[in-house]
Amino acid sequence: MMDTQHIKRAYEISRSRFADLGIDTDRAMDHLKTISLSLPCWQGDDVRGFEKTNQDLSGSGLQVTGSYPGRARTPEDLKMDLEKAFSLVPGRHRLNLHAMYGDFGDQPVDRNEIEPVHFKSWVDWAKQNRLAVDFNATLFSHPKAASGFTLSHRKKEIRKFWIEHVMRCRKVSAFFGRELKSPCIHNLWIPDGSKDEPFDRWAPRLLLRESLDEIFETEYSPAYMKDSLESKLFGLGSEAYVVGSHEFYLAYAVARRKIVCLDLGHFHPTESVADKISSILPFTAEILLHLSRPVRWDSDHVVILNDDLILTAEEIVRSRGRGRVHIALDFFDASINRVGALVIGARAVLKALLRALLQPEDALRDFEERGRAFERLAFNEEVKALPFGPIWDYYCLTLNVPPGIEWLADIERYEQNVLSKRENRNS
Repeated sequence: MMDTQHIKRAYEISRSRFADLGIDTDRAMDHLKTISLSLPCWQGDDVRGFEKTNQDLSGSGLQVTGSYPGRARTPEDLKMDLEKAFSLVPGRHRLNLHAMYGDFGDQPVDRNEIEPVHFKSWVDWAKQNRLAVDFNATLFSHPKAASGFTLSHRKKEIRKFWIEHVMRCRKVSAFFGRELKSPCIHNLWIPDGSKDEPFDRWAPRLLLRESLDEIFETEYSPAYMKDSLESKLFGLGSEAYVVGSHEFYLAYAVARRKIVCLDLGHFHPTESVADKISSILPFTAEILLHLSRPVRWDSDHVVILNDDLILTAEEIVRSRGRGRVHIALDFFDASINRVGALVIGARAVLKALLRALLQPEDALRDFEERGRAFERLAFNEEVKALPFGPIWDYYCLTLNVPPGIEWLADIERYEQNVLSKRENRNS
């Protein structure tokens, strides 16, 4: 156990060091308390969902690897795992839920038949845990997505099926927002694309535009739900061509006043997603970020405190994006403890945001405005050496969350007492 008094003493020393550069650590922590992350439900069960079907991820642009014991098999399992994860993450946060995770009972419910009633248990659970919910249409792992095309499919009946699904998902999203008194962001990602070079890139994008226009004909109050569109550079089975590219969705979002979703794993490895934030915010009211960690390709590794995450957090703060930039986590790893993975990712993002808030903002802006590049560089280098760890530990302590690595023992007990016993049940 970390000594509480030691943490407080270390914090006072660190606070003094930061104050020497004009940085108010108490103010930074107060700002961080106002930021909510949206944690992905799909990390808990390897993107399987709770539909009464035998799902197959092949051809959907998704690939989950690993078979670590303890996967959630029911809504009750997943809710229990999420409660454990949330208890180890400082602050008030949100759940990011996919349509395939409804509480469907014993009867099969097809995607174009879902209703708010199928998510009432999630609303009740969210109220009990003082959480808000974001939502995602599920346009993969379904026979009608086997071709790799959904909203841009050449067959009208296929497009109609998926249009109906997304329309119903928007209705469910408004239900969440109304019941939980917090706007639900409905995010749309589709796997549509081609493994090899297509002859006609134009026609599917026209069909996608038509499908989106039909979907968005029904308007909802932004107090209840907001729409976002998530692009991709390539995916499994769509290496050569993705219909919903970044340029397509950016143009559509600006023209139709929707939110652009930027996923850190959906761009070229050398492309800076952080730089896109200040490029898009002058033209759109809000941005949604999906934080993942690509390794060589969009492999959705657990988020860690690396350079990409730090740069993204800094840009959120420096672009005055707080309140306009929504932050969700998007990863799935079945090779390690799934609950622990959620905690690692969420705590890493909060660490990155806290570091970004602990910048000598006034001094750096002043140096930049006066053309003092030397002083700006010197300050940036000095900040890197300041004792950040004690600030993070103290922040966790003030919010009654285990500091340092103490939370690891909690996860290990949970694995022994809960997760390991699931392996004796039917899959």
